[in-house]
Amino acid sequence: MSIATKTGDGGTTGLMYNRRVSKCHPRVEACGAVDELNAALGLARAASPDPALGRRLEGIQKDLVILMGELATQREDLPRYTKDGFPVVTGALAAKLDALVREIEAQNIPCTGWATPGANPAAATLDVARTACRRAERRVCALREAGQLGNLEIIVYLNRLSDVLWLLARQASQRPPGS
Repeated sequence: MSIATKTGDGGTTGLMYNRRVSKCHPRVEACGAVDELNAALGLARAASPDPALGRRLEGIQKDLVILMGELATQREDLPRYTKDGFPVVTGALAAKLDALVREIEAQNIPCTGWATPGANPAAATLDVARTACRRAERRVCALREAGQLGNLEIIVYLNRLSDVLWLLARQASQRPPGS
């Protein structure tokens, strides 16, 4: 089967359970923003000289796959989605990020004033991922305001993730370029 199905040629796209909506539907906007975030995290992972950071970012990317699956499911289909065994975003995912915030903050990285992205490639890519995360958060909030978001833990997760990415960028900015 070709990736070029041509089913979207009329300006619609598919969600879970064969639902079709406009490509500019708030749900699709949210899914697309999270997809961009995941790609930005992939870039940050590829740019990082730190294997431990790479593993952390990959774990976050895997959590985003859970989040994207849930976002790609219309609210009325969520009971079917969970019955079919698909995972959903829970407070446990945000709790992992809370633990990471505490771990990074315990390192007493200087964080005074506004940060200027670009200290080195790794820090810059983390800041790009952070801004993508904030955009995804805004798109998910718009979905909530439209009454189409069933799980508010998604917003909590994205809010916490942007905090983590800000801290990781500040941490990376402390390293000399190329290290």
